[in-house]
Amino acid sequence: MSADVRIGPDDIRRRKGGVPIVCLTAYTYPVARLLDDHVDLLLVGDSVAMVLHGHKTTLGASLEMMIAHGQAVMRGSAKACVVVDMPAGSYETSAAQALASARQVVDETGCQAVKLEGGTDIAEQIAAIVAAGIPVMGHIGLQPQSVEKDGGYKIKGRTEENVTALFRDAEAVEKAGAFSVVIEGTVETVAAELTRRLSIPTIGIGASADCDGQILVIDDMVGLTVDRVPKFVKEYAALRGVVSDAAARYAAEVRSRAFPGPDHVFPATSGKDKA
Repeated sequence: MSADVRIGPDDIRRRKGGVPIVCLTAYTYPVARLLDDHVDLLLVGDSVAMVLHGHKTTLGASLEMMIAHGQAVMRGSAKACVVVDMPAGSYETSAAQALASARQVVDETGCQAVKLEGGTDIAEQIAAIVAAGIPVMGHIGLQPQSVEKDGGYKIKGRTEENVTALFRDAEAVEKAGAFSVVIEGTVETVAAELTRRLSIPTIGIGASADCDGQILVIDDMVGLTVDRVPKFVKEYAALRGVVSDAAARYAAEVRSRAFPGPDHVFPATSGKDKA
């Protein structure tokens, strides 16, 4: 594929069983610019409500919030397949509601697909959106939008009953026409078996290395998360310390009047007036 051609949902679907699919979340223009050359898929996750807006759960995300961040990421991305999360409350009521919300997201952002959480309970919504020509990524296992109903962030696949439900959900999402499915917070062996059984790619997060791809929240991955970091996260950088140290040095220089120095002000005799 040419470097100037954007990766699409069909390209992701064809990666089943091949080279693992690299996915990360992105919420802003500069981060999308930095990640675009390295990933196959950028997810504008409803985790933005927690990561950037300080909410305790993803339930703080709104359709307007997702669209605004989706627009920013699309401005910064030229290559990656961009998927925007459908926030809680925007699709559960009916297929008609889900389709209207999905159309709004795609029309206003230009993204390549949307993502919905759930399995058998939202199969009708997925099918309606796909039938309208909008690609859908599924999301099963631990579902952050259901955290209050579930009584917390509970790992899935611990009981026989739950494993059976997971397989039903996976099959429902696949049958409804999703081009891929995220498996989150699920026992490793169960996630691996789900990957073997499904004909669409699985994207793991706190799941299994056998999944067809992996995704992490970008702030978690680069060590910028200031609250609790999930067990399944590997931090590839330590930006918390970098940002804190930079702020401390800046504060010290401002208080000592070392900043701004001669290089950061505009002398009256200079012809350089560009900021």
